Amino acid sequence: MYFTDRGIEELENRRGEEEVTLGWVAEQLRTFVDLNPDFEVPVERLATWLARLDDDEDE
Repeated sequence: MYFTDRGIEELENRRGEEEVTLGWVAEQLRTFVDLNPDFEVPVERLATWLARLDDDEDE
């Protein structure tokens, strides 16, 4: 288990039953980066990865 899995597990346990929009998630990521600018690059990478999940790998 990676260290980050603990946070992912907490998120799933505490909020896993909720339904949210991707717009809401994007706003939360912006707020997080505003409060924690050192995490701008990893959050940007995560957001880009999520945005491109359905892209064909051949493109």
